[in-house]
Amino acid sequence: MSEFTPPRLAALGNQLIEIHQHLRALLDDLTDRPDFSRELRAHCLAFCGALERHHTGEERGMFRVLAERHPQLRPVIAELRRDHDQIAALLRRVEANPTRAELAGLAAVMESHFTFEEKRLAAVLDKLQP
Repeated sequence: MSEFTPPRLAALGNQLIEIHQHLRALLDDLTDRPDFSRELRAHCLAFCGALERHHTGEERGMFRVLAERHPQLRPVIAELRRDHDQIAALLRRVEANPTRAELAGLAAVMESHFTFEEKRLAAVLDKLQP
């Protein structure tokens, strides 16, 4: 989400929700696995990388644009950035030791973060003009 070209602006809020749904599905796939083998570790690392790239893109693109165009959202963006830091710490723990408990903790924090972000930003994103 780091590119803000006119065609992408029209539905950034919807795109944000779709990305979150995809990340939720990836995490569900991880937590539904019956064993925690080497294969799971590889899938876990791929998921963690995807989530990290998503948050990096938000930090470098979407948050910057929203803070410039909608200063009233700066406290929300600050909260989301704190969430990103917390999620990054959880991702490091999951990468080091992918257990069901670690994944469940990550899932809970991630869901809370995604829900808050979608409620506070999706409609604003859909209204952005180039």
